[in-house]
This record gives sequence, structure tokens and C-alpha cells, in this order.
Amino acid sequence: MNYNQPPIMRPPQNEATNQTAMLLHLSQLLGHTAIPVLGWLVPILIWQFKKNEMPGIDAHGKSVANWMLTELIAGVIFGFLCFFLIGFPLLFALYILGIIFPIIGGIKANNGEVWDYPLTIKFFK
Repeated sequence: MNYNQPPIMRPPQNEATNQTAMLLHLSQLLGHTAIPVLGWLVPILIWQFKKNEMPGIDAHGKSVANWMLTELIAGVIFGFLCFFLIGFPLLFALYILGIIFPIIGGIKANNGEVWDYPLTIKFFK
């Protein structure tokens, strides 16, 4: 083993891509603030503006968009099920997942991994 060799460094672009991907995932949490539209708008804008500039962002953007569409469809169905009372706990569980999944996705993105959200319908491949 040669200890005189410098350590292998990751290129700066990868670090910037990882941080932008993390921001893409975590920006969904803006939907839990006073302006819920930002939770949809900001991730899509980051994805669309950065996907050509940073090649790794496209996979993260597709993952986030798939989750957001799945979450919307599930929310509509669970909202309808509120008439039968089963929808209330389902909506609560969906709300909790809407917080937990972006955090996990953001952490994984910062580590350079693309995380496909569980229970997600694949609209974009």
C-alpha cells in the first residue's frame, strides 16, 4: 500500500449536483407552510431548470414528480373516503409520509443516491 498518494476527491460538480438534488427533495416541504403551492412549484422549477445543466438531477426530478402525482391521487381518493370515515386516518398517514419521504430522499440525494419513493406510481421513467 502506498500512503504517499493523495486521497481520491469527488469532482465539485458531483457535490453541487448532490446539494441541488437534496434541495429538490426538501423543497416539497414548502407545501406544509402558509403557501402550499410552493411545495409543488419549487421542486418542478428546480428540476426543469437544472436537469440539462446537471445530469443527475433528472432522475431525482422524476422521482419527486412521481411521488407528488401519487400523493395527489391518493389525497383525492382518501378525501372521498372521508365520507366513510376511513379516509381521515389515511389522510393523516399520507400527510406524515409527505413529510418523511422528502426528508429521506433529501438525505439520500446528498449522499449521491437516487431514492425512489415507496408506494409510488411510475408516471415518469
